[in-house]
Amino acid sequence: MPPPAAPVVAVRRAVADALAVVFPVACAGCDEADRDLCGACRRLLSPTPIVRRLPRGLEVRSGLVFEGVPARVIRSFKEDGRTSQARPLAAALAAAWPLDVDAVPVPVPASPASLRRRGYAPVELLCRRAGWRPHRLLRVARRTADQRSLAKEQRAANLAGALAVRPRAHRLLGDLRVVLVDDVVTTGATLEEAARALRAAGIPVAGAVTVAATPRRAGSGDSS
Repeated sequence: MPPPAAPVVAVRRAVADALAVVFPVACAGCDEADRDLCGACRRLLSPTPIVRRLPRGLEVRSGLVFEGVPARVIRSFKEDGRTSQARPLAAALAAAWPLDVDAVPVPVPASPASLRRRGYAPVELLCRRAGWRPHRLLRVARRTADQRSLAKEQRAANLAGALAVRPRAHRLLGDLRVVLVDDVVTTGATLEEAARALRAAGIPVAGAVTVAATPRRAGSGDSS
């Protein structure tokens, strides 16, 4: 799609300036006043796909590195309710989709507690903004501890058996494979548990895509 003509861009900026007077905002990436996402931060969300393979063999493709501006924008989207950031983040997610793979996107489900707190499912919203129809094949089977407070070894144990396939939902797939979708991959434990649940139900998993991946550090294993 060609870029918008200059007059269209000027109109959009004028509208954004007018709205900023009524509804003051700050850039989600750098806190610049009167901009939901400034031009400089938007450029830093340009996808640079990363590929890693988790210990159990699942290939994960990510559009961005989870640091700096991308990390701030993702946090504002998930924790501050700034759903307007879904569209630029979805562009990075879409860029991570593996080429020539005929599969359906399956989002990692949000816990009931996070759904109540946020009022929306971030990963499903990202799928829709990427132009995909999310297939809700997975459900949360049991409560787990907050992954952020756990070490890498504890995360896998915390998530073991936490996800399950919805009854009869997978029959709609036919012979299609699935690609798992999540926002950020950290240790990989969440994505590996999701892949386990799907494969246990006989559903082939072609891989996984995320908006971002945490930086890999020397001496660390593959990381969600």
